[in-house]
Amino acid sequence: MPFKALRVIETPAGKFVRSIEELDLEDLPPGELLVKVFYSSLNYKDALSATGNKGITKKYPHTPGIDAAGVVELSRSAKFAVNEEVIVTGRDLGMNTAGGFAEYIRVPADWAIKKPLQLTFQEAMSFGTAGLTSAYALYKMQLMKLAPSNGPVVVTGSTGGVGSIAVAILAKAGYEVIAVTGKENAKEYLQYLGAARIENREFVDDKSGKGLLKPKWAGAIDTVGGNTLNTLLKACMQEGSVVSTGLVASPQLNATVYPFILNGVNLLGIGSAETAPEMREMLWQKLINEWSIKEKLNAIVKEASLDEINNTYIDSILDGKVMGRIIVKI
Repeated sequence: MPFKALRVIETPAGKFVRSIEELDLEDLPPGELLVKVFYSSLNYKDALSATGNKGITKKYPHTPGIDAAGVVELSRSAKFAVNEEVIVTGRDLGMNTAGGFAEYIRVPADWAIKKPLQLTFQEAMSFGTAGLTSAYALYKMQLMKLAPSNGPVVVTGSTGGVGSIAVAILAKAGYEVIAVTGKENAKEYLQYLGAARIENREFVDDKSGKGLLKPKWAGAIDTVGGNTLNTLLKACMQEGSVVSTGLVASPQLNATVYPFILNGVNLLGIGSAETAPEMREMLWQKLINEWSIKEKLNAIVKEASLDEINNTYIDSILDGKVMGRIIVKI
């Protein structure tokens, strides 16, 4: 059966070309579930895959899309019935396994979870991997006893997908949020999401060479990496927690051990792609209930077609020009 998909091809000259193509179900990898996809979302990792980053996707032709929400059409697993509504995020979807920028995906059953009844397909993908990452970051900080009374929490890359949702759920949970951004036109947007303060990138880019700085925040959710992450650690209050979720600026961390051995700072990591299904389900429930920000999603999310993703948004997200989340109506 034919279906549409965004396909990335590597030419003999080593260039990468994208187009919307017609594929057949036989082109999909093996798996226990065949899912008809209604919505996906565009993440930074998808844009890297779509432009030939071999650190994300090793072999081409390939269909990106690390998120998908849809209905099971064929099942060889007792976990899921035909016509059951599911969400697939992370694992190898969209990396080296054909992903959600297509009308169909075929995946192992343990990659999927049942879509919460309280969410539409559109709302599920409005959160997607970005929402799970943000929720997991806050959950880990709370495991380390970071409470709103401890002090402010910094969010870097605050207008991106992870950053936007992190600002909103932290504010919902009662934290004072310091949103860091390089976008001059983002003040109203971030205030609406719940940011108490808005600072530019220099606020978290210390170049003094000092091992420690005067404490300024109780915690942080960082999407940037590099010297930004180092600065967040150096100026974190005693027993605070800094969560690393991304590497937009750099994967390198040139830091001393002083924040850890003198201030007891916790550096927490989020590997959302390999999160166990039970943890995913728990985080989804938190996003639906105590950290619900459904009323903010219209401000965070823009809907686009596969053609618009291909022609505009893949390049825009790599250039840092996308604010919030782009979801893909398949």
